Amino acid sequence: MSDRLAYIDQATFLSMQATGRSQLVQYVWVYTHPVDMQRLRRFHRNVGHGFAGRLVEPSILPFGRHRWVAATGPAAPLDVDDARAPGELGTWLDERSQLRVDPVRGPGWHLGVLPMTDGTTAVTLVASHCLLDHGASVSTVVDAVGDAPRDFGYRLPRSRTRRAALASDARQVARDLPDFGRTVITAAKYAYRSRKQISASSAARPQAAPEGPDGPLVLAAVSAVVDAADWDARAGDLGGTGYSLLAGFGAVLGERMGRARPSDGAVTLLIALSDRGGPEDRRGNAMQIATATVDPTSATGDLTVARSAVREAFSAVREGVDDKHALLPITPFVPTRAVRRTAEVIFGDLPVSCSNLGEIPAAMARADGTDAEFMLFRPVDQGVTRAALERAGGQLVVAAGRVTGNVSLNVVGYEVGADNTREWLADKVVRTLADFGLKGTVI
Repeated sequence: MSDRLAYIDQATFLSMQATGRSQLVQYVWVYTHPVDMQRLRRFHRNVGHGFAGRLVEPSILPFGRHRWVAATGPAAPLDVDDARAPGELGTWLDERSQLRVDPVRGPGWHLGVLPMTDGTTAVTLVASHCLLDHGASVSTVVDAVGDAPRDFGYRLPRSRTRRAALASDARQVARDLPDFGRTVITAAKYAYRSRKQISASSAARPQAAPEGPDGPLVLAAVSAVVDAADWDARAGDLGGTGYSLLAGFGAVLGERMGRARPSDGAVTLLIALSDRGGPEDRRGNAMQIATATVDPTSATGDLTVARSAVREAFSAVREGVDDKHALLPITPFVPTRAVRRTAEVIFGDLPVSCSNLGEIPAAMARADGTDAEFMLFRPVDQGVTRAALERAGGQLVVAAGRVTGNVSLNVVGYEVGADNTREWLADKVVRTLADFGLKGTVI
């Protein structure tokens, strides 16, 4: 198995470098019963293997493919915080999400524990998205819970001499040139088809001045846990599935947060689809992005249109009609200053990122060997600035997964000119659930 980053992982890493913004995965286990700290410490030791037991070693060439190198074992100490009141859980999770994570220098991940004064305990794992997506995270966590950590066999960092690294990376560039040539042709065709979108890009974005001084910003994040039986029953009542209900929820929430297209009121959803090829697929990010357009005005009463839109978007990706991922081989040669603009052209204006994580393995909810009462999946970021968010017209990410009999619905969002507090976002999430006849436990 090659230790070279796949093109999609190279693109993810270059995007982080170009924007200064790091995408993270944050998993949260909330226990209302006593936690087995001995098992939790063993889980902490086990996590640092497989996908999480590595870092990125950049190529010696400015346009070379980067490598995975070994970084096994705990990346940072297990942090057990002082007890706090239950109402401070959200604040603590935000604090943990902003503790430094670095896929090159490390730590690539960290684990924290918060005992609360009512006897509840929260555990959270935060990791760089450059190292692992949801599918890779599931593999890592399940292996760690089962005391079966994997060794990918990567070399230690800086184990090559400069001359050997230069020769090896140059040979890899030569091998990549045919892919590069084919991709240039594909990119030209894509640019021609998208010429109207390119000329209109950013036209629909709010241009309001920032509400405050520029600087680091933590986006509001809210989770709502809905009974899975209620979720499925409501989806059936509306002529949809659990997947189309999530798409409808994302579209209605997107409209509520000013992300509908002025031309027709529709909302564009970017839906992540896993294409992981099995246990030997070591890509950190094994996914494709389907683009669906959903009318929020009809979704709350009838999901059949949303269901068709999602099905067509999936088909377009699987049949190669939506070929954005065919552009990936060009990424090592794209100047970092062009990465941000390229993303705007490919994904359009004001999209809602929508990830259905599906049925989560039961072992995923057992960080200490027992079932957590609640499990959350927070799609958070580091390095976000107010000015960047204003330029982008805000952000909305929705991620949901089914675990321990519940649907865990997780939202991270920012609307230009709005309050953008956790309470403000929670109100919008609760109102949108109510639009679909649903309610949940908000965390």
